[in-house]
Amino acid sequence: MMELNGLHLLLTYKCTFECDHCFVWGSPWQSGTFTLRQLQNVLDQAAGLGTVEWIYYEGGEPFLYYALLLQGVQRAAAAGSKVGIVTNGYWATTDEDALEWLRPMAGLVQDLSISSDLFHWSDENEQHARSAVKAANELGIPVGTISIARAEAFMTSGATGQIPAGQIPTGQIPFGESGVMFRGRAAEKLVGRVEHQPWSTFTACPHEDLREPGRVHLDPLGNLHVCQGILMGNLFEQPLAQLCAAYNPENHPIFGPLLENGPVGLVEAYGLDELRDKDYADACHLCYKARLSLRQRFPELLAPDQVYGIL
Repeated sequence: MMELNGLHLLLTYKCTFECDHCFVWGSPWQSGTFTLRQLQNVLDQAAGLGTVEWIYYEGGEPFLYYALLLQGVQRAAAAGSKVGIVTNGYWATTDEDALEWLRPMAGLVQDLSISSDLFHWSDENEQHARSAVKAANELGIPVGTISIARAEAFMTSGATGQIPAGQIPTGQIPFGESGVMFRGRAAEKLVGRVEHQPWSTFTACPHEDLREPGRVHLDPLGNLHVCQGILMGNLFEQPLAQLCAAYNPENHPIFGPLLENGPVGLVEAYGLDELRDKDYADACHLCYKARLSLRQRFPELLAPDQVYGIL
């Protein structure tokens, strides 16, 4: 049984950007957005669990559907939840505009996270993120930035000009930045920028606690993701309380092998010989490639198409 304390709502798969590192292939051409009725149903179910402390609104870009986002923030706060938002800040075109976008959320949002890195903005346009942060500070909304370091900024001068994925020396990633996880679009767009390691080295999932996740992501199709693209069920087909009560990762066809031996376990459990004896950017890269190979076998668990780059 899962004790859920955080529910992260992918309010939409649509985004103003098409970032190379995006887990869910967000883009202006993506489809899938919550309706207000669906959103209220989800919030009611989350409140009914009695364990959910945080409701996050993410995407895609949640501010694209501002009326829906604002209703979601207000209703979650009224139900006693702490509220967070993850946004790229495209709406903060000036300091004054940013204040007006955020003013109705003052006192309701406990965490505003602004994506601010060179995957999102040029140096000239980073003013949007600065305006969003400034407005949040003026309104008393706790705010921080999410920055993903670009691997090429740390290229070595060796023969390949590449660095090991996830192995940028300590102190070389700028303060507050983190490395790329090579899943989603990054598994197609960025893997050529870092050195790869033998497939057999990826014997653990380094990023997700699959036994006790604590928080999950819910998309506008009802899919409940423990990791983006690996589902524990569909909330529009089965109540959230039942899904949490039935959660048994050891018996899950994907989580079970991952718990046993990481991405290598997936390859071995299902005889994915085409993935053996090759090198990969990181554990996420091998896991993502294994899941692509297994989607036809487990279509209800490895979904939706949006997360696998199929628009």
